[in-house]
Amino acid sequence: MNSRYSSTKTYGHNVGLSCAFRQPRAFHSHCKYIHGYSLSFKFVFACKELDDKNWVVDFGDLKDLKQWLQETFDHKLAVDVEDPQADHLKMLQDSGLAQIVFMDGVGCEKFAEHAFDHANSLINKKTDGRCWVESCEVSEHGGNSAIVKEE
Repeated sequence: MNSRYSSTKTYGHNVGLSCAFRQPRAFHSHCKYIHGYSLSFKFVFACKELDDKNWVVDFGDLKDLKQWLQETFDHKLAVDVEDPQADHLKMLQDSGLAQIVFMDGVGCEKFAEHAFDHANSLINKKTDGRCWVESCEVSEHGGNSAIVKEE
């Protein structure tokens, strides 16, 4: 049998992963300014065989994923490592006004990519390769989101 199973885990807007960022290359848009959202993350996990409890993943064993999301996005200022104003923004952290996480790219699509990569590595280790992340969707609000899917 070649069945494929999936399950989802969502950390909704109510979790409070409030993250501020700016798009340094969006010269034409108000997104060039620091702004933020209470981000929502939805992970789709997949496998070909369920575990001994008939689960794709053990949701109770995802505490470290939630912790990573909190450490990365909860009340953080996400700064693109290539932002030409990174040194100025870092002064906010040095002054005790912000907690900064430097990332290789920011924004909904990049947040989905970072979360996808982290969760996929985590799930692969936890399940000895039995499961993987099929997709990660990050939503800024009810009107827009970005999805990264497995290749």
